[in-house]
Amino acid sequence: MRTKARRSAQRGITLIELMVVVAIVAILGTVAVANYRSQALRSNRAEGKSALLRVQAAQEKYYLSAHEYTDDLDDLKLPAQTERQLYRIELVVEDDGDAYTATATAIGSQVADEDCPVFSIDETGQRLPALGASRCWQ
Repeated sequence: MRTKARRSAQRGITLIELMVVVAIVAILGTVAVANYRSQALRSNRAEGKSALLRVQAAQEKYYLSAHEYTDDLDDLKLPAQTERQLYRIELVVEDDGDAYTATATAIGSQVADEDCPVFSIDETGQRLPALGASRCWQ
């Protein structure tokens, strides 16, 4: 009779086994959330790059009619921030309107993107990632 009592007591899981399973699930969850956040920030970069390409096209159209570039986004009929407010767009005109640099700076939740917080493009189409990180425009 004693053997039956031992067998029935051993059918469940112990607290230590349960704690090991919980620890493993917590570690996997932490890794998964970190990877998800990293990929989300990376995919949000497309919004900043897209906004700069729209600025570039609008600047070229403006240049055809005014024979100079503008530093006012209102002249280009473009907003100062991207759709989801992830990037702020700024224009700097140089050489008496013959050159410009458009910059997208991360704001809001995108500030957490430490790899590529700033993108820029100029009138020649040269794409300048922040901190020399060439993968920012990829």
